[in-house]
Amino acid sequence: MSDKNPYLPSRAVILEVIQETRSDTQDVKTFRLKLDEPFDYRPGQFVEFSVPGVGECTFGFASSPLIKDYLELTVKRTGHVTEHIHMLSPGSTVWIRGPFGNTFPLEKMEGSDLFYVAGGLGLAPLRPMIDYIFDPANRGKYGKINMLTAARTPGDFIFAYDYEKWASMPDTSFFQTIDSPAEGWDKFVGFPHTLIDKIPFDINNTFAILCGPPPMIKALSGAFLQLGMSPERIYTTLEMRMTCGIGKCGKCNIGHRYVCIDGPVFSMAELSEMPGEY
Repeated sequence: MSDKNPYLPSRAVILEVIQETRSDTQDVKTFRLKLDEPFDYRPGQFVEFSVPGVGECTFGFASSPLIKDYLELTVKRTGHVTEHIHMLSPGSTVWIRGPFGNTFPLEKMEGSDLFYVAGGLGLAPLRPMIDYIFDPANRGKYGKINMLTAARTPGDFIFAYDYEKWASMPDTSFFQTIDSPAEGWDKFVGFPHTLIDKIPFDINNTFAILCGPPPMIKALSGAFLQLGMSPERIYTTLEMRMTCGIGKCGKCNIGHRYVCIDGPVFSMAELSEMPGEY
């Protein structure tokens, strides 16, 4: 993107719309897009998604960067722009700017175990990293993998069609939890930070990768730290308040950092040096 005006979007066509959630309170869809001008990206990066005459929103990639025929963005219906995005159908034309931001330090994590914890829509920006590392060409570079996905209710999980595949991967343990008991639910119940000590892992050889609502991230990071994990080995991705994507509007400023250009991926060591606004 260095040779292209970052304000100029590229045309994309919606190939497929996938309804992710099945509850009355959460409306999340995944949009599969084909770009006129395809680009490469890395896990953790994001794009600006615009609907002409409506507005623009920021979304992390939700598909593996190894897929070259299309990319996926997962969108929760929360306001004016996302309401219009949810009305789009296959064949609709939209516009994409990016990719922007930094990435998860995949090379730094090689040789270590991984512990993913995602809450609700937070699984979307982790999915590119999950699928990238599960690729046969990359899986051997990493150790044991634990995965804990959380949602309010059984109907609020996204990418449920991936779970069987992920759970069957070598040296991988997959867990789900919901906030409160539900009829027919026989898996974990409770908030993620109360459950991580129930899942065996090597505190000294594990990187924790967290994504979800800010209260969940704060509670989770605190729990990992209390267990003795180094803050340099805990990573999360922040996407709140980003608007322009290139550090000009100032809306994502936290202390001396801009989420869109210094992030959105940060270690807890980095976040500890910033105001607690996330």
